[in-house]
Amino acid sequence: MKNVAYRLIAVLVIALVLTFRTDVFLTSANVLNVFRQASLTFLIASGLTLTILTAGLDLSVGANVGLSACLAATVMKATNSVALGAVAGLAFGSFVGVLNGLMITLLELPPFIATYGMLWTLNGVTYWFMGGETIHGFTPGFRALGSGYWLGVPIPIYVMAAFLLVGGIFTRYTTFGQEVYAIGANREAARLSGVPVRARLNLVYILSGAMAGLAAIVYLARLNSAEADIGEPLTLPAIAAVLIGGTSLFGGVGSLTGTLVGALTLTLVVNGMNLLAVDASWQPLVTGVIVILAVWIDVVVRQRSEARV
Repeated sequence: MKNVAYRLIAVLVIALVLTFRTDVFLTSANVLNVFRQASLTFLIASGLTLTILTAGLDLSVGANVGLSACLAATVMKATNSVALGAVAGLAFGSFVGVLNGLMITLLELPPFIATYGMLWTLNGVTYWFMGGETIHGFTPGFRALGSGYWLGVPIPIYVMAAFLLVGGIFTRYTTFGQEVYAIGANREAARLSGVPVRARLNLVYILSGAMAGLAAIVYLARLNSAEADIGEPLTLPAIAAVLIGGTSLFGGVGSLTGTLVGALTLTLVVNGMNLLAVDASWQPLVTGVIVILAVWIDVVVRQRSEARV
């Protein structure tokens, strides 16, 4: 929790700097927009956090969001049913998680290779499935999920808060959560302690896929359209949010709260550069530098901890 506190202080410092640099930043519209954008990143990154906690990785989340959104949009248009479309998106996202988990636990492929291969597979299928078409024009009720407000607060923020609460309880106060941390800290020790490692890894990747499916529904409602490249720009910001939030690539360290702070940090930086009229070409560079610093800090802290032992 101390690491999260430090990162939260960094968020407040960034916000304070932007407050003095531009009059627009501290307006209610901009602040709510920052939290809305951070909430969408968090939904994808939350499932990804679980995989990284086990010393794994899910590079397919963005592609999963893209194809799940396109399938959900197709079903909605074909059946005129938002419910069926949402179920299709969630089910397919979870199915991708099942495939990822089986490749890692049954075929014993490294998570990087398995999910990287899945990324390209899903991208290819999405472009074939959509055939260059765009699906758009959904019902106002469905669109409210991504762009609506309740009591003056964007609905995606409520969705984020709900999953942050449930996920926090799930990871911190259940046996499953403790086993996830144990697997990430030392997989062999966890296995010898009776943790069903393969079953837990399968569940972790299913949850990552399911969260990608949920994010696909929210993104679809937000954009009011689906096209083949909808998921391409989403994977790297999600990974960045997880790492900036303090989750270790080595596994066993991190939290969903930290991931939210990471998503806020990333969103604030991009928002600040937009408000300050910084050339958009600098944004990937700045994001990359932040991620490198986050990983470097993680490595240094880990080495110092090992040296003390």
